[in-house]
Amino acid sequence: MALFRCLLFAPGTDRKKIDKAYTLHADAVILDLEDAVAAGEKDSARRLVSEVIGAPVLPPTFVRVNGVTTSHILADLQAVVRPGIAGIMLAKAETAEEVRRVDWLTGLLEEERNMPRGALELVPFIESVRGIENAHEVAAACPRVKRLAFGGNDYTADTWTTYSEEGTELFYARAKLIAASRIAGIEPPLDTVCPFIKNLTALREDALRAKKMGFQGKMVIHPAQIGPVLEIFSPTQEEVAAAQKIVAAFEEAQAKGTGVIQLDGKMVEYPIVNRARQILAAAGKIKEQPPGNIAGT
Repeated sequence: MALFRCLLFAPGTDRKKIDKAYTLHADAVILDLEDAVAAGEKDSARRLVSEVIGAPVLPPTFVRVNGVTTSHILADLQAVVRPGIAGIMLAKAETAEEVRRVDWLTGLLEEERNMPRGALELVPFIESVRGIENAHEVAAACPRVKRLAFGGNDYTADTWTTYSEEGTELFYARAKLIAASRIAGIEPPLDTVCPFIKNLTALREDALRAKKMGFQGKMVIHPAQIGPVLEIFSPTQEEVAAAQKIVAAFEEAQAKGTGVIQLDGKMVEYPIVNRARQILAAAGKIKEQPPGNIAGT
């Protein structure tokens, strides 16, 4: 499974921005049919996105569709359930039942289009208090759900606050998504877009908080945000070297019958070794993926 450190949004109405997004080397592109598209432009956005995802070879692409409670969901799915995309992001997901409805509709469309049922991933976009409180059920709603995504801007509006550079208002929601994902046995979640487009220092601090809490990567809305996010969610050379040292030392000790060792003044036991192996696995996945665009910094 690919490692999604950075996913770039592109509005479904703008072919120029979509084409540009595919040149910037984020780990994936999200074509948006929801908030980035005005109500009167939904049909034209569907036509454009359907044309784009019909390309013979498509870089990793998700499409964010409108929520289940809107009048747009069926037309959205009919337009985008096609071979070639990585999956669908369901906006404003709040319950497991909503996710299962989209799973069912997607399955019918997959069969109609001679696709294997379950071919497309479904990423619930959690953006409200209700969604956060139901996150454990949403995460386990169906096998299509491999990861959750956090919509922090809608969430802060729902909690009568604003997205701050300090990020304290997001701590509870982020922690809930991490815990829900772990309990469900799915991949770590994707962190919210940071609204401070011109403040890359605030972006970096925001991304570092999310990484420290356990998020896999972060969604972005501007090319300048790609480089910092890719860098932050990639293991450093020092982290990889330290992880290699931990694993090697522990395996050597384990072969001699020891389950706990001391290395560089620190205790090393199974949880530490498991984390080191996670770092090495992430570094391995990154090597297999196309290089990111650090020039965006």
